[in-house]
Amino acid sequence: MEYRQLPHGNEQISVLGLGTSSIGMAGDKEIEATMTMALENGITYFDMASADAAPFPAFGRALAGQRQNVYFQIHFGANYQGGKYGWTTDLDTIKRSVEWQLSALKTDYIDFGFLHCMDEEADLEHALKGGILDYMLQLKKEGVVRHIGLSSHTPRVVHLALDAGILDMLMFSINPAYDYEKEGEYAIGGVDERQRLYRRCETEGVGISVMKAFSGGQLLHAKTSPFGKALTEYQCIQYALDKPGVLTVLPGVRNRQDLKQILDFVNATPEEKDYSVLGTFAPQEAEGVCVYCNHCQPCPVGLDVGLINKYYDLAFAGDELAKSHYANLEKKARDCIGCGHCDSRCPFHVGQVARMQIIRAYFGE
Repeated sequence: MEYRQLPHGNEQISVLGLGTSSIGMAGDKEIEATMTMALENGITYFDMASADAAPFPAFGRALAGQRQNVYFQIHFGANYQGGKYGWTTDLDTIKRSVEWQLSALKTDYIDFGFLHCMDEEADLEHALKGGILDYMLQLKKEGVVRHIGLSSHTPRVVHLALDAGILDMLMFSINPAYDYEKEGEYAIGGVDERQRLYRRCETEGVGISVMKAFSGGQLLHAKTSPFGKALTEYQCIQYALDKPGVLTVLPGVRNRQDLKQILDFVNATPEEKDYSVLGTFAPQEAEGVCVYCNHCQPCPVGLDVGLINKYYDLAFAGDELAKSHYANLEKKARDCIGCGHCDSRCPFHVGQVARMQIIRAYFGE
């Protein structure tokens, strides 16, 4: 296993971490065995943004006597007290959830306390001024939280947090589909903005932990890849690790079989990790598929068309967290007035007006 040091600390973070969004369905025995396997193979970094509460007690049991070998990324705003994941900015609910997570993990401190899913400026403003950050800073003063972080899909929101000077770590979505240079502006923010964010993090000593390295699994299959061609897990992981500021990639695994496949990255050949094939992908290969580029902006009624599409695609692919993130958007597909502005501006000829109706029906609006 390779390790990279956190610039704002001495932590040695494994380049392969572990995401927990999908493992909850595996059952306690398999969750504990997967956690043990990860530890035995040198994984030190664990993100605890799960789709349900199941991993927490199981991880707590598997961790017995090994807490010093683990860095937990705990999200202030992810609530598991009802058994399933819920997103919240209510301070009292956050406090209760954090206490529950600490108890379930059988620990008395948090390595990385994260402002959770700050995708909109209003949410970050509330976190910074509504008491959430003050609560985290107080816990840091008490030694309960070691480092402050933030998870987001939105470069402009991250830049605001960086301006505030509060971050040691950022959790961000990085993959070729989101910021592929030949194609232009993928995901939220243009390619230049995204690359500038990575460089700024490296310059300011803010580490990056990578989520969505496979674009919710879309990149691994030609049928769902925006390029019309599949990439491998190892190509996607290496792509993310080569970005400035990145310390670790956090693939979500369902069981030990998934984890073994990810761990084999360590022994993969340079040829297996080589993602230079991206240079052969032409823009027309993504035609008809929303790649979240937001060339359709500005929407007359304020819809973030790219983000709505992204959350729908991820939810449709089985990402439970994406459903909750969509539910918390200020403007949703139901607010579309069918003006056709987005259809006329989409460089990939996606029928967004019709797609908004599909998304609206999918989420039961």
